Amino acid sequence: MSDRGRQGLLDRSSRTRRRHVLQRHQLLRVRGRSVTWLVPLLTLVVIAFVDYNTSGEFRIVSWCVFVAAIAAALCGVWTTALFAVLALLTYVAADSAWPVQYRAGPADFVLVLAGGVLSVLAAAVRVRGERRMLHMRHIAETTRRTVLRPLPPGWGGLDHAEEYLAADADARMGGDFYDIQPGPNGTRVLLGDVQGKGLGAVEAAAALLGTFREAGYHEPEIATVAGRLETRMRRHRGHTVALGRDDGDRFATAVLLGFPEGEAGAVEVVDFGHEPPLAVGPGGVRLLPLAEGLPLGLAELTDGGPPPVLRTALAPGETLLLVTDGVTEARDRAGAFYPLVEDVAAALARDPRTADPTRLVAFVRDRTLRHCGGRLADDTTIFAVRRQGSAPRGAGAV
Repeated sequence: MSDRGRQGLLDRSSRTRRRHVLQRHQLLRVRGRSVTWLVPLLTLVVIAFVDYNTSGEFRIVSWCVFVAAIAAALCGVWTTALFAVLALLTYVAADSAWPVQYRAGPADFVLVLAGGVLSVLAAAVRVRGERRMLHMRHIAETTRRTVLRPLPPGWGGLDHAEEYLAADADARMGGDFYDIQPGPNGTRVLLGDVQGKGLGAVEAAAALLGTFREAGYHEPEIATVAGRLETRMRRHRGHTVALGRDDGDRFATAVLLGFPEGEAGAVEVVDFGHEPPLAVGPGGVRLLPLAEGLPLGLAELTDGGPPPVLRTALAPGETLLLVTDGVTEARDRAGAFYPLVEDVAAALARDPRTADPTRLVAFVRDRTLRHCGGRLADDTTIFAVRRQGSAPRGAGAV
């Protein structure tokens, strides 16, 4: 669903949202319209037909109780109530058509009546649960869009593509984070992974991204941005501990990139214990050299400050690929890790256009999911950036 579609869902009235909840779970559609009501209707018709065309010793009219139960599983409350009434009327009409000695009697009438009432109640409970689930998904989606804000095309002079896959599909948000922040001193890129899961990890990611967006814009030196991130992680951890939470050992791995203004062939890298970025381009695939530092929040374990800044040259057309451990630690059925570098290199040899950010992210996403059989053990983020205008001729996305 597009961003505009999601926003439309948030703005609709409660009545429209209720209709949408039901539509999400309708299994049969013809030309965009739900026809799930056909299932209980056909069931009712078949029961009445079979009961009418069999002998008096084989009566199945009491099976009308299943009609409302089927409607409760597929349809809305009012539709279920309608079928409960139809089932009861059908029972009375069909049973009355038989001689007295073959009639099912009042006991089955009470069964159909009670089954219809219980089915309506079950439908009400089911629809209420669906509404609540949709509401929670709206909250999760709003949280995701607040923390991981949408990035405009060409933001900060970078062609970029990103893919976030939460290990918990219902949560839609975990501890992975990323962003691009343009500013007067160049464009900065941040990708990281907060240790742990749950709302605590989301809060830490939001705190780090907030600091990055301010420091990445205002600070002239990327080393200062790195220092601000380290300080923010420690401050956030101290705050959660003061609240009595068990977040005292939380940390975050991250990679901070800087694209200096007016230097098209250079990138600055600060690594906080994260997977090193890959440079993917016409010359193949290579790991960026970096000085591995401690994760954010753990610099106090050493006498030094944040990790040093390393400046690296980029060849024309090279795309930087950054991933979280959801990619590098994806395992197949035999327990083997996904060979990211080798797989990307092989794809690049087959088709040089794989270096395009959009193609590259899509390739890594599909190959990771295929490697692990769709069973993600951790949140997975795939992020690719390249300076605009640096792509070699004929290597653009199609």
